[in-house]
Amino acid sequence: MSDEETLYEKGARNLNEVYAGDVVAMPEGTMPFIDVMTRTLFGEVWDRDVLSIRDRRLLLMGVIAAQGQSDIWKIQAKSALKRGELSADELRETLIMLAPYAGYPNVASLLGHCEAAISEWEAEQNETS
Repeated sequence: MSDEETLYEKGARNLNEVYAGDVVAMPEGTMPFIDVMTRTLFGEVWDRDVLSIRDRRLLLMGVIAAQGQSDIWKIQAKSALKRGELSADELRETLIMLAPYAGYPNVASLLGHCEAAISEWEAEQNETS
């Protein structure tokens, strides 16, 4: 963070990086909840240098799988692909690893969303080739 960059600006920058441009920060002051989340979650937590973004994403994906949050899984999966953190096969393998721990029904609900993220990412790759 530069001397002139606010915690909100740093958070917005990190949000853009974490989600490879697919999730954009709202302007500061739009909603108090968003302001707090952007400053704390993305300005501080995601910015710590102890774990990589990939490591943090894998931990988050485990929590998401345990909760069966399929829409959020898709966002995380596509961001991991776009940032080169995980390959399509590694994403599929995370589901296999998570199923016994997060519950087969929870993880089964993620399969289609995972494949959709992979398909969208592959289509974007073909567009730029």
